[in-house]
Amino acid sequence: MANSEPATLVITHKIHTIHRSDYEQWLQRIIPVAQHFEGHMGVNVIRPSGDDETYTVLIRFNSLDNLYHWTQSAERKQLVVDIKPILAGDDVLEVRPGAEFWFTPPQAGVSKPAQWKQFIISIAVIFPSTLVVPLIWGFLFPQLKGTLPGHFLNDATVAGLMVYFWMPMMTRIFARWLKAR
Repeated sequence: MANSEPATLVITHKIHTIHRSDYEQWLQRIIPVAQHFEGHMGVNVIRPSGDDETYTVLIRFNSLDNLYHWTQSAERKQLVVDIKPILAGDDVLEVRPGAEFWFTPPQAGVSKPAQWKQFIISIAVIFPSTLVVPLIWGFLFPQLKGTLPGHFLNDATVAGLMVYFWMPMMTRIFARWLKAR
């Protein structure tokens, strides 16, 4: 039986300062390749800020098996060989099985954003979603308004939008602000 639990590959690359544009070009090559693999659910890139030259790349798949197929693919292996000369260290990989995580993962040298920043981003997504989603479902299925199935449909839609759309987009847009001290 295939492992159907979502999984995230966390890649940490420390690069030499003079190679930032080379690394960005490499990202433009590898991201579209990953997107063509079965089960791909999105990529977030947390770029260096200040003097730090560490990139954190989060690649999400709908199952551990699909993530494994990506990591073992000839395409990915060749792209990793291509990038090695500009890295200031090893290709550090970590697999995070289970539910999505939205904010910078705790690891050596990288701290999580302040809780108040996490709260601001979360409420900026939850508040409008919980206002708009019930209006849409209420218009499409007025007979479900105020019922348990109606509440479930609203909650499932809001949660799905948060996990698969809003939070990956918001953490990407506000990455610098989230990392700033």
